[in-house]
Amino acid sequence: MTQRPHRAHAIKTIFLCAGVCMASSAIAQTKPYPDKPVRVVVPFPPGGAIDIIARHITQKLSEAFAMQFVVDNRGGAGGAIGTESVARAAPDGHTLLVSSTSPMAINPHINKLKYDPLSGFSSVGMIGFTPEVLVVHPSLPARSVKDVIAMGRARPGALSFASSGVGTIIHVTAELFAQRAGIQMLHVPYKGAAPAVIDTVAGQVTMLFAAYPSVSGQVRAGKLKALAVTSLKRINVAPELPTLAESGLAGFESNQWWALSGPAGLPGTVVTRLNTELSRALHTDDMRKRFAVDGAEPLSGTPAELTTYIKSEYEKWGAVVRDAGIKGE
Repeated sequence: MTQRPHRAHAIKTIFLCAGVCMASSAIAQTKPYPDKPVRVVVPFPPGGAIDIIARHITQKLSEAFAMQFVVDNRGGAGGAIGTESVARAAPDGHTLLVSSTSPMAINPHINKLKYDPLSGFSSVGMIGFTPEVLVVHPSLPARSVKDVIAMGRARPGALSFASSGVGTIIHVTAELFAQRAGIQMLHVPYKGAAPAVIDTVAGQVTMLFAAYPSVSGQVRAGKLKALAVTSLKRINVAPELPTLAESGLAGFESNQWWALSGPAGLPGTVVTRLNTELSRALHTDDMRKRFAVDGAEPLSGTPAELTTYIKSEYEKWGAVVRDAGIKGE
């Protein structure tokens, strides 16, 4: 009989603690997001297309959330260093990633990385994409993609292509082209897109797949000859250029894409809010004009659509890497 008051007190204490915990949980769930500046990791150095686009996106998000979204450039290892840092971050929405083709869909097949592109991240939404353009040196007597393919088949190994490095989107796009066309070409890798363009202009290399803005000046000056783009549709900035799909390689597509992601386990409410504001930003006129300058197009979508797209890109480029026998440097 003497133990009953103690038991009642214990039960009362348990319920009191439970009430406190529930109250704390409710406060945590109603805590505003974001409640401090958000770091948006761009896994490449400043100045490139992905960096420029990211800065415009973060400006829009800063305005929408009334909180700073700050770009953090963490380049290195083909985008792997910055991407890995986000995979290890706390999934509270205050560290995000501008994910892209190479670190998410290509690099994992070439180098041993410390993150899983398919399970290590939460998808927020697509940002946009830009295709490559196939350019050749003017001395090459080819007026079309079909001419290039015919030359490659007639003289295996005679054609050469420049790239910005082993495993870059420029490299694997050319490998996909060779595989689809049934030709053999010599790969000449460079440390960056600029020297690759310079040597192609100089005639040291036959051809190059490059982002349109990086070669448009040379094309206009007659120093390079543009033959086709790698998107499924023609690009607005150069509508006279046919697609590779139109040029005999049905279904050919290769795009440099960008998306917004976070660490795995990002709360659904945070994902929904970010996706909503990202989509709203991408549909503004000034953002569309900004993309057009770089020959790119904004492309919004749901988190589920982004997850499916990354998986398809991962599988697609994995097959190209295996068939081409590409190894890490």
